[in-house]
Amino acid sequence: MHLFSQTEHSMRGQFAVREELERCYRRFMKEALHWSPFVSYMGNKQVPLLRLYRFKEAFSLTLALEFVQRFRLTPDDLILDPFCGMGTALFAGMVRGVPSVGIDRLPVAAFVARTLPKFFQLPRGVLLETFYRLKAKVSTLEPAPIADDVPVMGIAFEPETLLTLRRWKSSLLLLESPLREVFQLLLMSILEPCSFMSNDGQFLRWKRSKQPLSPEVALERKVAQAEHDLLCARQIFGEPRRDAIPQVFLGDAREVAKVPLKRPPSAVITSPPYPNRYDYTRSYSLELCFFFVRNFEELKMVRFSLLRSHIESKADEHDQPPHPAVAEVLQALQGKPLNNPRIPVMLLAYFVDMERVIRGLAEVCASGSSVAMVVDNVRFEGEMVPTDLILCDIAARYGFETEEIVVARYKGNSSQQMGRYGRLPVRESVLFWRLIR
Repeated sequence: MHLFSQTEHSMRGQFAVREELERCYRRFMKEALHWSPFVSYMGNKQVPLLRLYRFKEAFSLTLALEFVQRFRLTPDDLILDPFCGMGTALFAGMVRGVPSVGIDRLPVAAFVARTLPKFFQLPRGVLLETFYRLKAKVSTLEPAPIADDVPVMGIAFEPETLLTLRRWKSSLLLLESPLREVFQLLLMSILEPCSFMSNDGQFLRWKRSKQPLSPEVALERKVAQAEHDLLCARQIFGEPRRDAIPQVFLGDAREVAKVPLKRPPSAVITSPPYPNRYDYTRSYSLELCFFFVRNFEELKMVRFSLLRSHIESKADEHDQPPHPAVAEVLQALQGKPLNNPRIPVMLLAYFVDMERVIRGLAEVCASGSSVAMVVDNVRFEGEMVPTDLILCDIAARYGFETEEIVVARYKGNSSQQMGRYGRLPVRESVLFWRLIR
């Protein structure tokens, strides 16, 4: 089913497209509100290994395993996650013996997704043994370089804390793989607790009242937790099959056809960034500045290479609304008192990018492949953006048939919008598609 062409909006009523989408896709909708805790990272807070690093934009292992089971995936299949984040979908495939490939443009995410499976290569006790060996040497090491020209680095840490953390970064050079990557992940995980900053999922905020942890105390606790988690993970999941270890690429989902795939994927399990203005290069700036960029210019390069879902996104002069509902929203927002005038630019750029992603998935996936995509609707100044339905309708152009739209939870709008427009909940949904050629 494909409701609208790219130009059809000019022949329809001014604000009718979204209503028509809701009417026509209603028969595909069902609620599964018991999934509500699992469409966010909260569901991973008790999962061994996955809880070691808090990537707040992830969905939970429980949900990913549900998708693996729903699609009846076997070792003969291949999972693709073009927005792999910390690699939850890939981890689910690994523990079920299903090969997988992940892509992410955020260096922090790609690194975590690539590193988590490496824990299974480590013998029992080696993490604590390595920690104490490094602890005896770290005070003698020269501090490693970081991107200290990024403003947040000047306010995030006490000077002595920053010096200690940089020396611990230097200590990583004393290690071989996979210990080096594993310890980098553990060191990344304590940057926020050792700082005055707090990542609340929207911004990295400075908190005057926060009491930062000592790096050595925080790292020792994290290493002990990792030792415990590895033991539990082996008991729960067993040892992963070698051919099910995920491949992870630092790459662009908009250019998925350029990723070297051994065979066409038979399943896509993913959650793209939401068009909610969040800038991951700000949320994860501590990790980026410590390990992945050398200066502010490189940080900006990463920012403007991401899928255009944040408020600093720039539209190309050739960008046009890829769906009539997008054009309708942009028209409706004209003249409204937006709290940021760049919201329409972001929305246009987001859906242009997502069409590129969907087109690419249709090119690389096997005929009959299944898709599970977790998405979130948004509202700006009372104007609902039905991201779930727009993406379903765009996907139909490229051969994806919508099988089901599962509403996992409803979220209220901001207090400012509630005061002006009332409480109008927005959907967070899981889209289930099948590629029909």
